[in-house]
Amino acid sequence: MDVEQLLTYLARALVDHPDQVSLRLSEAEGARLYELKVSAEDVGKVIGRDGRTVNALRTLLSAAAQKSGQKVRLEILDDRRNAAGAPAAVPDSAQ
Repeated sequence: MDVEQLLTYLARALVDHPDQVSLRLSEAEGARLYELKVSAEDVGKVIGRDGRTVNALRTLLSAAAQKSGQKVRLEILDDRRNAAGAPAAVPDSAQ
């Protein structure tokens, strides 16, 4: 199982609407950037209380990528924030 399959599998297991899970991959700052998008209703499930779930996903993703010598980042896309006019993604350091 590769990194993309692992992340998609875990995200679909966490949410109520697994058919709306999508993953986009891009290169950013010398690392692979995974952007996970889920239903607006499921964003909280993927982030978890105080960000615990997303941090656990980031840890697993990092460990899986490290086996193949990759550097990775995970961002959760939140359409609700875009609708309110706020920035699309909050950097990890701002939390």
